[in-house]
Amino acid sequence: MNYNRPIVLSIAGFDPCGGAGVLADIKTFEQHQCLGMAVNTSITNQTEDNFIGVNWFSSEEIIEHIKPLINKYHIEFVKIGIIENLNTLHTVVSFLKEQNKNITIVWDTVLSASTGFNLMEAIDKSKLEEVLKNIYLITPNTNEVKKLSGLENEKEAAKFLSNYSHVLLKGGHSKENEGVDFLYLKLVASTPLSHQESTPLSLKKQTTLNIYPKHGSGCILSSAITANLALGNDLDTACQKSKLYIETILSSNPNLLAYHVA
Repeated sequence: MNYNRPIVLSIAGFDPCGGAGVLADIKTFEQHQCLGMAVNTSITNQTEDNFIGVNWFSSEEIIEHIKPLINKYHIEFVKIGIIENLNTLHTVVSFLKEQNKNITIVWDTVLSASTGFNLMEAIDKSKLEEVLKNIYLITPNTNEVKKLSGLENEKEAAKFLSNYSHVLLKGGHSKENEGVDFLYLKLVASTPLSHQESTPLSLKKQTTLNIYPKHGSGCILSSAITANLALGNDLDTACQKSKLYIETILSSNPNLLAYHVA
């Protein structure tokens, strides 16, 4: 069965209010003219301003839900959201790579809910490095990049993680570069860490539009990047276009839940 749109798969949590997780991802995929599909990693109990709890699916359950999709459809682009731990992530990513060694995986490194609820506690550095080698891009914010790397300087932390995968360091929580994201391309062996350069991405119309905080904006950004990659854009262009999409949803209304408008 052939479709004239690229198929993009979200493997993430279910947020009943639809602001984050697989529902937000599907909305984003469809706005980008992709055919969106989803597998749950968890069922959360939350609204846009109150996170109550989460029930996790095991790696075995997640894979069982992925199998029929992989078997029936040609899926080359996957976004992964909240997931219980690195062991589960490693198992799921390894399965995806076994099915298609060229599959492109974007991981939105959500370690806690915006309300402060911790989602992933301990970070095993060796396990993390092993997983990241099979992931195309990660999209941590300032707090997440520090926790993942063990480094206090956000830019040095992003540079370190770019030894293993491309890194989009989000600036929403940054005190130094608020609202500016930095793209760090994966380092190759011939490039010293000290020579790593990053591409800054900022909101183009920040001074002329009303920008409001949004629940799930990180989910939306990472899924927009995945969709733009599926549409054939290179990484820098995909990130630039996705930043513009985030600008649109941040200005869509003054409440915490975004309207997805083209």
